[in-house]
Amino acid sequence: MSHDLYQKGIRKIQELTNSPDDDPTGFMDIGEAFSDIAPDLKNYVVEYAFGGIYSRPGLDNKQKVLTTITALVAQGKPQIAMHIKTGLSVGLTGEEIVGCIMHLIPYVGFPSVINALTVAQQVFNEQGISVDTSTVTAAK
Repeated sequence: MSHDLYQKGIRKIQELTNSPDDDPTGFMDIGEAFSDIAPDLKNYVVEYAFGGIYSRPGLDNKQKVLTTITALVAQGKPQIAMHIKTGLSVGLTGEEIVGCIMHLIPYVGFPSVINALTVAQQVFNEQGISVDTSTVTAAK
């Protein structure tokens, strides 16, 4: 493990989650989840995903998280909840997240979008966020 890259990844996680913790609850749950069978997984995620990819220049944090949400919706992955929370943490609005997910209908299909909206709705409800539907609904 590269200590410098690991620390860079931890700093990026703290920046994305607005948390001083190394392992913010609800964001990096993989650390403890696999410590009994794959204890080094957390190191790979912190170093590669956050110390490397998320720390690259070219996109701001909102764009990076929105891109991640898009990829997870397309793949139907359960980590979408964590990344929606991260998106809210970096300043994405509920409307931006819903708009992004709705935009994916022709590319990933209704089932993937419905699943993602279900997760988004759960996260929004947990965090007390309401979405102004007038800004995310197409004009008739």
